Amino acid sequence: MKRQIIKTSDGSYTLYIEEWNEHYHSKHGALQEALYVFIKQGLQFLAKKKSSVRILEMGFGSGLNALLTYDFAREHQLNIEYVGVEGFPLISEEINALNYKKLLKTHDCSQMFDAFHQLPWNVSKALDDMFTLEKKLSAFEDVELVQHHFDLIYFDAFGARVQPHLWEYKMLQKMYDCLSINGVLVTYSAKGSVRRDLIKLGFEVERLDGPPGKRHMLRAIKI
Repeated sequence: MKRQIIKTSDGSYTLYIEEWNEHYHSKHGALQEALYVFIKQGLQFLAKKKSSVRILEMGFGSGLNALLTYDFAREHQLNIEYVGVEGFPLISEEINALNYKKLLKTHDCSQMFDAFHQLPWNVSKALDDMFTLEKKLSAFEDVELVQHHFDLIYFDAFGARVQPHLWEYKMLQKMYDCLSINGVLVTYSAKGSVRRDLIKLGFEVERLDGPPGKRHMLRAIKI
């Protein structure tokens, strides 16, 4: 899979897959999209009620969401258990070309970003006293997940245009099953069929204002 490093509108870099005509993050701003969708509307929303959060990220990708989660958790003294699922791992040259460490500008974040990508796949490790990471190398449809375990899901799959099966009822059922009661799923998508299926599964679904470049996004709470 051929990928290019490109600069987005907020100065942060992302990757672009030529054969799919698909970006890993919004071209309007990789950093601001991740901060808004996953941190503000997901982790910050949930952290009002919890001091420890078990997070599943579907689409570990560049590690940006994990890095922003670590930065937020360190500032707010949250304990994080983080599991990231990825089917298309980046190579070291791609990881080193991203500028996330420079944008966050802290020694801790710089060290942690390197630690994320140096950690072997399918190994759970405490990277400090408040942050445990496991990266699962797997297709989303094949990954084995503990049921009723996670408090928060970052659903950051490639778009339905290129991977429609990842946005269908069967996959969303898998997400529902691995969330605890009152667990939260956030995604940049506001696709009507996704919203309807989430409601059918038993989620309480909010259509929120989206990040720059998108009108809406979804937040779903398991009730």
